[in-house]
Amino acid sequence: MIDERAYSSNDAGGGTIADIANSGSSKSPTSKIKLLIVDDEPDVISSFKMGLEMYGYMVDGYTDPELALANFRPNTYHLLLFDINMPKMDGFKLFQQIEKKDPKARVCFVTAYETYFEAFKEIFPDLDVGSFVRKPISIENLAKQIESRVLDAKPPK
Repeated sequence: MIDERAYSSNDAGGGTIADIANSGSSKSPTSKIKLLIVDDEPDVISSFKMGLEMYGYMVDGYTDPELALANFRPNTYHLLLFDINMPKMDGFKLFQQIEKKDPKARVCFVTAYETYFEAFKEIFPDLDVGSFVRKPISIENLAKQIESRVLDAKPPK
């Protein structure tokens, strides 16, 4: 069992979403995409991190939402993946705090429960249903959903 609260990829920097989407590199465009995953279950962090790194993503992960918030730096991540149901601070509250630091931050909420969708719509009326990821999900499908959210997005204004 992993008892660490923070997990980090070896990172060499990133780039803006527009840079990634428009790069002419022969490398996979996912190799420049940096993700932040926050889930209170270490096994979820480990499997998501390992699997997504195999797809070329750079991944930082935390099991403690307060620690993730304390260490968050604006303009670092292309996409945030937050579990909703966590002790100390749920994923919705975590994202509300992150938005104060980085209004351009983009999120996908990860949950095993459908009932959160209505609450999600009330708290974040501007986000679409694509901002929701249901567990369980295969790493392949998660990687496709991430790629779609990041690469098909309009560049920040």
